[in-house]
Order: sequence, then structure tokens, then C-alpha cells
Amino acid sequence: MKSLFRRPGLPLAAMLLMALAILFFLQTQPAPGTPGNYAPSPQAAVFVPDRGKLRILLDGQPVAAEEFELSPSSGSWTAHGSVEIKAANAAPVRVSATMRLAPDGAPQSYEWTSQAEKKNGAHILFEKGVAKITLEMQGARPFQQEMNFGTPKVAILDNNLYHHYAILARVYDWSKGGSQTFPVLIPQDLTPGSITVDSTGAQTIEGKSYVGLRVSTPDLEVLVFLDAGHRLMRLDVPAAKVIVVRE
Repeated sequence: MKSLFRRPGLPLAAMLLMALAILFFLQTQPAPGTPGNYAPSPQAAVFVPDRGKLRILLDGQPVAAEEFELSPSSGSWTAHGSVEIKAANAAPVRVSATMRLAPDGAPQSYEWTSQAEKKNGAHILFEKGVAKITLEMQGARPFQQEMNFGTPKVAILDNNLYHHYAILARVYDWSKGGSQTFPVLIPQDLTPGSITVDSTGAQTIEGKSYVGLRVSTPDLEVLVFLDAGHRLMRLDVPAAKVIVVRE
């Protein structure tokens, strides 16, 4: 599979905006299921409040910064993040998103906006394993679509919003360990699929100690590094030469 990170003439901002879609979902399929397969998941809280800033490097050069916050809100949890991409010879691109989650990590709603030459966005409601999507593109009529995942535990990994891996690290069942598979959605691309998450144990990078996770499809992987409290500290995408570091 060719990587668009290396396509000649493609602006760097566009490369970054497509990164996660390229890495994860070109060869995946949506998880099968029907609303009748849904079973309510236990409401054990998996989150703790978190707030931080992530520095995004492409081939060793800083190209973006992302700020995020995860906090409790009226019996649910809210994750908000925004990133501004300032690539050389390209107009700045700003992406922001807000996700509302049940205490066990199941998404309840998701909204994103992207501001570049045009402003685009979407609203997504999750109910009993079904995502109801309303896409709003500047200059076009709203587009509606439903996606059925058959389970409420859907991982959202949107383009260039790397704090979503901090959420995934909380949803991963650490007591169970091993390899765990999740249905997943990239909202900006309306792309469903599946990922496998594996614990890689203790890791040391540049003299710092981490707990590791590997997020993968059959041909590509993202390495996630957490502190002892399972907070996201670093993320590596070796095939794309992308490194994300918490400041």
C-alpha cells in the first residue's frame, strides 16, 4: 500500500489531514452487527480527568500543536480537542472536536469542525450501536448517513486529533490485557473499520519509561506510550515518520 505522505506535490497540511485514514482504514471493513445484537455495557468509569498539549512532528519537524481536555460532565465525560496545522507553503488548517462518552467509554455524541479554505463539520449521535451522522459541508446541502456497529463500544480515531488515543488507552481493558479488537470510526472521512490493540509492556525511549500499546491493522501500526497512570505521553507512527509528544 502506498503512503500519501510521500506523494509528490501533495501539500503537507493535506498529508496530515489524511494521515489516520490512510494508516488504518484502506483495507478494513466495518464490524458486522445489527441493533438487535446490542447489549448494554456496564457503567464502570474508565476515565480520569486529563488536560494537556501535544506537539506533532513530521520527519522530525514541528508542524502542528494540539490542545485537549477530558473531564466529567453531568454523569458523562466530555473530551474536547483542537489542533492547528501550520505547514510551510500552505494555509493554516484548524480542526476541533468534542466527544461525549458514557463512563464505560462508549461514545454518545461527536462533533467536529474543520476550517481551511472552507468550513466543514458534522454531528454524530450514537444509540445502541448505531451512529447517526449529519455532515455539513460549506456550499452543499447537509448529508445524512447511518452506520451500524452492533456494539456501543466504538473507538473514534479522527484525522489529526491524537488525544483520541488517550481515550482508547482508557477503554482498553488492562485487567484482561492481550490483544483486543474494536470497531472504529474516522468521522471526517465517514470511514468505519476495525483495529487491534495489544499491550507491549514496559518501554524505554530516550531514557524515559512508559507503558506501551500497539494499535494496528494487518499492514501498519501506531505505537502509543503512556505513563504509569495510563496518560498519553507519546505516539509514534513509524511508517509515516510522525511523532507526537506531550509537552
